[in-house]
Amino acid sequence: MSSGNWRAPDLSRRWWPVFLRNLLVWRKLAIPSLVGNIAEPLMWLVAFGYGMGALVGQVRFEGREVPYIVFLASGSICMSAMNAASFEALYSAFSRMHVQRTWDGIMNAPVSLDNIVLAETLWAAFKSFFTVTAILCVMLALGISHSPKLLVAWLVLLGAGVTFSSIALIFNALARSYDFFTYYFTLLLTPMMFLSGVFFPREQLPGPVRAVSEWLPLTSAVELVRPLFLDQWPAHPLRHVLVLLATTIVAYLVALVLTRRRFGV
Repeated sequence: MSSGNWRAPDLSRRWWPVFLRNLLVWRKLAIPSLVGNIAEPLMWLVAFGYGMGALVGQVRFEGREVPYIVFLASGSICMSAMNAASFEALYSAFSRMHVQRTWDGIMNAPVSLDNIVLAETLWAAFKSFFTVTAILCVMLALGISHSPKLLVAWLVLLGAGVTFSSIALIFNALARSYDFFTYYFTLLLTPMMFLSGVFFPREQLPGPVRAVSEWLPLTSAVELVRPLFLDQWPAHPLRHVLVLLATTIVAYLVALVLTRRRFGV
């Protein structure tokens, strides 16, 4: 890999037209896209939250008993942020980059590849944010939580979307076909989903596995959002914010370097 690929990001406000272009194209399909993005997480919530929740009843969280439906909802909305950002930064971004060659066309204008990667990162995060906002509205309508602190959770979920879109763009830069993304979902997202406390308390995990799960970005998102659903403040907010921030910066820079290598710029 050329050392020139590791130069500092060359960014300007020209990422905005790329972001706006994606928004204008997506606007025509906004409703079907929204339905598709929220249907699966709501099925998880109904099946596990109300179905299994009737069997489980209460789970212990930070020294208190909480309804399983609230425990699951606060974790599953973080999982939805992860999935929505990942799908957009993988399948849709790969289509624009490799199949449709949209990125090549954009680079014929005075827009750098670095600005395109930034725009794709923020666009995938926006799609994720749009999805979790809709899911959060449904949760409010179901009376799962009415905590005023959900406004803070909303912002945390936006940050989580940026984190996971940055990670996904690494795999986008490496992919030669859509099949490659199976590795990302099978080897990264699925284990993270089960190890990060989405469905059950992480205290149930073996000690070494729990120690590893402490540093997963989804764990940090869940640990920040779940107390807010319960109208509490997170126990260690700075640590979890730093994990998300560090993961985002490193993942974005790696994605940028790999994308430069792919395009030879």
